[in-house]
Amino acid sequence: MKNLLLIFAKNPDLGKVKTRLAESIGEQKALEIYQILLNHTFKIASSINADKKVLFTQRLEKLPILEKHKFEQGIQMGKDLGDRMSNAVKIGFKKGYQKIVIIGADLFDLQTTDLEKAFEGLESYETCIGPAEDGGYYLLGLSFWDKSLFQEKAWGTDQVLAQTLKNVSSKSILLLDEKNDIDTVDDLKKSPKLVALLNTL
Repeated sequence: MKNLLLIFAKNPDLGKVKTRLAESIGEQKALEIYQILLNHTFKIASSINADKKVLFTQRLEKLPILEKHKFEQGIQMGKDLGDRMSNAVKIGFKKGYQKIVIIGADLFDLQTTDLEKAFEGLESYETCIGPAEDGGYYLLGLSFWDKSLFQEKAWGTDQVLAQTLKNVSSKSILLLDEKNDIDTVDDLKKSPKLVALLNTL
């Protein structure tokens, strides 16, 4: 397999996930939303023609969907998000993967077709980026490793996308559709299907 999908995720622990959202709706509801997002991410990734690896923040998880679809698991290594992504991508290319796509677990709008477009796009483009509405990105696809992509970024701010695009300005870039990741109540209001699903729990 020449393709690798890396999923960066937090362990689903009460009070540790979706903390900005929890300020408005409470820690329990925030955890329920994160669990929905996590399961959605694993589901849409399960049929992708790529090796799949979930990198958790604290520990490995015994989740049936991961075992059923043969997701590899690991622990994120590094002092910040950029360092952790850089390490994972570098290891992936050292193992011989030719196309690596990174996603998080914050996007209810993300679909299997988005992941397919990213891997297919990397046949012709050196970089693929999925812009998020908040000024970050929800997907980063690479056919090369460059540590500058992950350094000196204001992670968690609206500057990340612009800073990353500057790093790859000399590369060929495929931009996917802009999407809404779920970090705040305002984000949640933009995803009525997620709200409806939450109300059935």
